[in-house]
Amino acid sequence: MSWSGKRVLITGGLGFIGSNLAIRLVQEGARVAIADALIEGYGANFANIAEIRDDVEVHTADVRDESAMVRLVEDRDVIFHLAAQVSHVMSLSNPYPDIDINVKGTAALLEACRKRNPAAVVVRSGTRGQYGPAVKLPVSEDAPSDPRGLYEISQLAAEMICRAYHRIHNMRIVPLRLTNIYGPRAQMKHSQFGVVNWFVRLALDGRPIPVFGSGRLIRDFLYVDDCVAALVRAAEEPGAAGEILNVGHDRPSTFLEVAEILRDLLPQTAIEFTDFTPERKAQEPGDFLSDITKIRRLLDWEPVVGLREGLSRTVEFYRERRRDYF
Repeated sequence: MSWSGKRVLITGGLGFIGSNLAIRLVQEGARVAIADALIEGYGANFANIAEIRDDVEVHTADVRDESAMVRLVEDRDVIFHLAAQVSHVMSLSNPYPDIDINVKGTAALLEACRKRNPAAVVVRSGTRGQYGPAVKLPVSEDAPSDPRGLYEISQLAAEMICRAYHRIHNMRIVPLRLTNIYGPRAQMKHSQFGVVNWFVRLALDGRPIPVFGSGRLIRDFLYVDDCVAALVRAAEEPGAAGEILNVGHDRPSTFLEVAEILRDLLPQTAIEFTDFTPERKAQEPGDFLSDITKIRRLLDWEPVVGLREGLSRTVEFYRERRRDYF
């Protein structure tokens, strides 16, 4: 599939993953429109698209506003639905944004597509948290779903809505489950979104990195460029429609390993072991490692950026552009 001239809409496009995706698609020749509600604290940042500001349309629009979505989805070839409430901690104290943005917002967007543009390809980003605690590792797409928190439950509900529209209305929708994504253009002002990027912030500030417990919980950390490549491939491959796909890394790492690599890159960095906060303990699912066999087979995709290389790139980005993010 050639992206040259393709009309693309990215919801949440001023945020972390959306902006990296927008840059990639502009480079591929796509005509990109961004819809973002600019909700305070969620990561929308015009600095994220500084390189392509004159090459994209930017619309201040909320995915919960169906009339706005009806206008924006019309004539789009591909829609990447990335707008979501993604803070685990926030969902413990206020569950309504999860339900409102993730569930209602997804339904409003898909209804707009059904009414005005049912032929559009829709790629939606969910989370590996939809599985809940892993029954066995690595976790494949046929593993049971038993999410622990409201955030993950709302994301699972949104995914089920996507699959229903695919089955009932024959819409081409691809639901993805993303693992721990890190890299340039994430919000760096608080710790509620993305623990790896927050570790980078602390290290660059010369503050200690707090590692919960022994730090040996397993995760598969994925660099944002690899995530973007998976999103692009999901839109290109007709056989991906309706298929749940893990987007992760097949090399397990630990939080302690992340902290130690950052200490190598920034030698002044200190590591402090600490107890889990009550909020994080309540939602901590334990070890997690994605099985990416299915996405490798269907999309011919696999990650190419290792953890050390990805962290090095991330550190350099924020070192150079600290004023835009810190």
